[in-house]
Amino acid sequence: MTTEPVSGRRAKGQGATMMAARVHRFGGPDVIRYEQVPRPDPGPGEVLVRVAAAGFNPSDAGFRAGVMQDVIPQDLPFTLGSEAAGTVVRTGAGVGRFTIGDHVVGRLDEGGAAAEYLTAPAATLVRAPLRLPLDHAAAIPVAGLTAWQGLFEHARIGPGTRVLVNGAGGGVGMFAVQLARHAGAHVIATAGPRSAERVRAYGAEQIIDYTRLSPHRVLDRPVDLVFNLVPIPPEAAEALCRAVRPGGSLVSITIPVKPRAGTGVTATHFIVRNDPAQLAELITLIDSGTVRVDITAARPLTELPALHRDAEAGRTSGKTILIP
Repeated sequence: MTTEPVSGRRAKGQGATMMAARVHRFGGPDVIRYEQVPRPDPGPGEVLVRVAAAGFNPSDAGFRAGVMQDVIPQDLPFTLGSEAAGTVVRTGAGVGRFTIGDHVVGRLDEGGAAAEYLTAPAATLVRAPLRLPLDHAAAIPVAGLTAWQGLFEHARIGPGTRVLVNGAGGGVGMFAVQLARHAGAHVIATAGPRSAERVRAYGAEQIIDYTRLSPHRVLDRPVDLVFNLVPIPPEAAEALCRAVRPGGSLVSITIPVKPRAGTGVTATHFIVRNDPAQLAELITLIDSGTVRVDITAARPLTELPALHRDAEAGRTSGKTILIP
């Protein structure tokens, strides 16, 4: 193992420790505990990363509440957070991909980002973009990969594709609008008043205020693809399907949507997977200036319970990062 001195609290008679936001039982935001825990050591093929920031995602509330157990089970207790950026401070045996001091970013398959340090397989991480402050890079992995896979794997968009991004004001929408425009698509987006100008700056050519209007009533003609990024009731899902042309598709990251028989519309529901190669491609686009990353809020990790309450009450917009 390659090491350098790593700062960390040390209780009498114990090894080094760190602070982490953990869940010991499923429930509301108040079950999140900010507590001192042993700092992990990297195993073979792993690196120890000092966390610059963790990204917050709406799915974090699902993990905290236990509603994600059927999809991605977690053993209690666990540390929240599925994406982070930071600095490599120790490497396990067999790691040649990174050296101490490298800035890295990645999606964590087993969580653990909401802490001062984390360990992760080196193969799941990539070098952080040079164009961004390191803490801002924490906003990329989950939202960026979700947008990439939805547009290019499940929908296979290309030049001239008419895309409606439903719920473009969030973190996934930030990437979805920009990536679709980069691919040559015509992008229409739904967004609320708080995020409309930001979404327009990403390249959306038409903004529909979802607080007042239903997309299928506004569009001059149907779209090839609806990319749904928000939880919607059945009646809203049916309305979105009416916005898609016969033979078109609807891709949803929240709830499965079933189009009416005879419409010719295909629907796909997917959960993002880790793909470091795709993440590296996205970071190349960020470093070239093709895709920008906006942070709407940076909050201390100690405010994570309050952030969960704000998110569930609809008081957040865009992408929030958490600073240990």
